[in-house]
Amino acid sequence: MSAATPVTAIRASTYTVPTDAPEADGTYSWDSTTLVLVEADSGGRTGLGWTYAPAAAAALVEGLLAPAVEGIDVLDVPAAAAAMARAVRNPGRTGLASYAVSAVDCALWDLKARLLELPLHKLLGAVRDTVAVYGSGGFTTYTQDQLRDQLQGWAREQHIPRVKIKIGQDSGTNVPRDLERIHQARAAVGPGTELFVDANGGYTAKQAVRVMRDAAEERISWFEEPVSSDDLAGLRAVRAAVEADVAAGEYGTGLPYFQRMCSADAVDCLQADVSRCGGISEWLRIAAVAAAHGLEVSGHCAPHLSAAVAAATPNFRHLEWFHDHVRIEDLFFDGTLDPGGGCVRPSDAPGNGLAFRAADAEPYRIR
Repeated sequence: MSAATPVTAIRASTYTVPTDAPEADGTYSWDSTTLVLVEADSGGRTGLGWTYAPAAAAALVEGLLAPAVEGIDVLDVPAAAAAMARAVRNPGRTGLASYAVSAVDCALWDLKARLLELPLHKLLGAVRDTVAVYGSGGFTTYTQDQLRDQLQGWAREQHIPRVKIKIGQDSGTNVPRDLERIHQARAAVGPGTELFVDANGGYTAKQAVRVMRDAAEERISWFEEPVSSDDLAGLRAVRAAVEADVAAGEYGTGLPYFQRMCSADAVDCLQADVSRCGGISEWLRIAAVAAAHGLEVSGHCAPHLSAAVAAATPNFRHLEWFHDHVRIEDLFFDGTLDPGGGCVRPSDAPGNGLAFRAADAEPYRIR
């Protein structure tokens, strides 16, 4: 590498992949997932980053972020992050702009590692060789057979010792079905597997406490978004009343969001999504805020984008092995990871170790 190696190009493309079955959680349903891919070029190498977001994120990448980043030395990723923050000042740093920033930031870190011929987790400074994962899916639209097959695939075939299902059916209006599905999930995985549930903000605080009381025999250990992640007082009330760890934070798109959640004593474990929160640069700052409050961080979705920074985060707990994103990432990239035994090992290849299969992705391209 020369003394100065500028970022020469930032490109964005968008792909929409249909789900393999109807999917819903407690408050939303969908039949496809959209991935916005960012490719960053310098010195004959290309770094990869992405986010799961509407196609409008690609327009933000190319219209606002690329002009801000191109020409910056590829080694100076923090300078690029600062330039992107300035570029989105007027449209707003949070929300969709943060998704776009995240994809570019991750691509730049990957590019830097590839140019230095280092695995990304080594460039960041690894604190562990493997990253714990949990199987995540269990959609409210699943039949009992679909739920059983998915959970047993993780717990019995891949030996992942922790799994998660969606509850909060119909925005919390069908608690009997929630309780029935919790019982079905426990029966499917047996007593030796940790059972997590995610209400996606579908309950009121007292309702969430009652659900955990009524499901006590199933030994739930993780209760994600029992109420809206914006209801910090409600999260704190549920946290104080239930035995399961209460978690939230997946929608955070700015450091102050996470600071407020930590300061409110709202969660037992803070969730961060590297494809939303501002990328690897912001993830590291969020993890430091969590550590200052005595909290661990759990990675939300986008598992192959998250594995390297998870390995470099001292106060990290586990990574969400989310059904939709795993399926898409396996389809689009060579070098994806094996969660067998309940953990993944970041690649020793340069960068994130992935190679984009453009021909396989092309049928799903919309932009």
